[in-house]
Amino acid sequence: MSDRAAEETASGPLSLPQRIATWVFYAVALVFFVYLVRYYLTGAGGPSELAVTMVPVAIGLVYLNDARNGHLYPRLGPWFGLAAGLAYLAICIAAATYLIREFEAIRIFRVGFWNTQDLLAGGVVALLVLEYTRRKYLPVFIVNVLLILYTVYGYVIPGMFHHPGISWTRVITASSLEMSTGVFERLAQLGLTLIGSFILVLSVLRGFDCIDSILKGSSRLAVRSPNLLPQSAVIGSFGVAAVSGSGAANAATTGTATIPALINAGFPRVKAAAVETASSLGGQLMPPLMGIAAFMMAEFMGVSYFEVVARGFGPAIIYFLGVSVAVYLLAVRFQSRMVAPEVEPMRMLDWVNIAAYLLGVAGLIYLMGFARLPALTSAQTVFFWLLGGLTVLFLAQRIWNRRWQIAELIGPFRKLVETFSLTTAELTVLLAALGILTAMFTVTGVPTKVGVLIMTVAEIHVILMVLVAFAFGYLVGMGLPVAPTYIIVAVVIAPFMIRAGIDPWVVHFFAFFVAVFGELSPPTSVTAAVTSRIADASFMGTMVASLGLCIPLLLMMAAVFTRPELVVEPGMAQVVAGVLVGIGCLGVILALQGKFHGNVWMDRGLRAGVAVLSLAALLHPDDTIAWILAGLVVLALAAGLVRAHRIRQERLAAVAQGS
Repeated sequence: MSDRAAEETASGPLSLPQRIATWVFYAVALVFFVYLVRYYLTGAGGPSELAVTMVPVAIGLVYLNDARNGHLYPRLGPWFGLAAGLAYLAICIAAATYLIREFEAIRIFRVGFWNTQDLLAGGVVALLVLEYTRRKYLPVFIVNVLLILYTVYGYVIPGMFHHPGISWTRVITASSLEMSTGVFERLAQLGLTLIGSFILVLSVLRGFDCIDSILKGSSRLAVRSPNLLPQSAVIGSFGVAAVSGSGAANAATTGTATIPALINAGFPRVKAAAVETASSLGGQLMPPLMGIAAFMMAEFMGVSYFEVVARGFGPAIIYFLGVSVAVYLLAVRFQSRMVAPEVEPMRMLDWVNIAAYLLGVAGLIYLMGFARLPALTSAQTVFFWLLGGLTVLFLAQRIWNRRWQIAELIGPFRKLVETFSLTTAELTVLLAALGILTAMFTVTGVPTKVGVLIMTVAEIHVILMVLVAFAFGYLVGMGLPVAPTYIIVAVVIAPFMIRAGIDPWVVHFFAFFVAVFGELSPPTSVTAAVTSRIADASFMGTMVASLGLCIPLLLMMAAVFTRPELVVEPGMAQVVAGVLVGIGCLGVILALQGKFHGNVWMDRGLRAGVAVLSLAALLHPDDTIAWILAGLVVLALAAGLVRAHRIRQERLAAVAQGS
């Protein structure tokens, strides 16, 4: 059964207007796919012209996708949704046609003196971006609207944030026609170019079901040994989240399998939801995507994408090990049943798919890190190798099984085009909305004013400056995804922390960690909301339990300042710092989740002592003292994990004997 047929079976047959919207969607998606692949191969026109051409098309695509799913103004019926989707597409195509035809005049000859047609074409694109964010990313929409109102009516604001006000015409031009800011600026260009090229690699993996094979392979670990069920959930969710770009989206897919399996094994519902939340969140830290923040960081710092990725592996590994140990300690306490999920047996094709995934990641690392090819070129090379190899294997399988149905033959390629076009379009529209946000920040001088406050605080003490920066990022992250939060912190806070003398790598990784934490931050964690709904558990309870599992992320926010070698320069110094930070994180996790003694008060005292030693090893500025403390923590870890292993083996033996 094809994916489309499966969707229709699950949700009922599509109505006629939805079918029409689907046909138009695939036609536009194919044009979008072909145009961008052509650009990746030739670079024709440059990124600015590409953005002016394809941002409107991306807007039309996301509206058509909502229309075909019945989500575009559903209260008004499918026919109205279709009419609205087609109308928006027509408006976008008309705007793109005009902007391309007048591209040189708008960008060069009429700068500062744009005519009414220019304002209409640019303004309508910005309005459609805002309307989409109103429906899909309400916090982004609210922030944008408030900033726009502040831009126009700043004269009513007292104090240092007062300004004389800027005209509505300037708001329109800054949001679109100026092109150095707004919906066509570098963020949207980045989404269509570098990020889009990597999405192309991920799309071919999804198109040929390589991601599904990874999930199946991780689930088979639990089939072979029920002891590995909790870890298989972590590995599967972490692996898929690393290439999905969204913790919440990953939790919504993998969580439907991992959370019920953990509950069946005896985990409380809140703890099962927390395991999935922490695992999905960790995917945001793992290269190659790092929740797309790696691309933004490279852009802001003016370095190659691989330089960011090379520094990102250390923190990701520390987080993964920390979550794995925390989940193991939870299993010691809660796993009471030897159950294994029902999983289809692994076929040869599944192993080939997993190999293709690993070769794809290895190929990117080799081409960027050793062959020193540009990131976009590396992504294109890996894409074509994967596409060619997987296509040959797919067709060989069809010939061997004598299966020639057209729907099945084109299935992987349809899925590839759909995944690439929709993912890239949605990301581009979100980045265009963030372009409006950064435009309003820029024209009103908000970053400079906030920077004055930051520098004033820095004169008191650098720790206070870091705390203020964390508070700012935390508040922003309560309502926004990882990418918007990182961008705002990088624009508003980072330049002034760097000016205060902190290494740029430390500042930007701190901003990145704060942005990832925003996916978990109470009281608005979207990822925890998804997992708690799947588990039928308390939302607040899930967030609190998740914080206990995600403690390495919180600790690394501080560790990058005390152990800057963790992110400043790849090499042996990074490895040494990573080992020290990892020991400290694992010690804190053991103190939170482990057990040292049967007596409650004795146990609490020992755990508190381990926590103090671990934090001291993590944060003490003297390396010699830190390593001595780390040695004591290692001894405590060994004792705690040996005791936990013995308790678990006794419990599982009792369970097996009872069954």
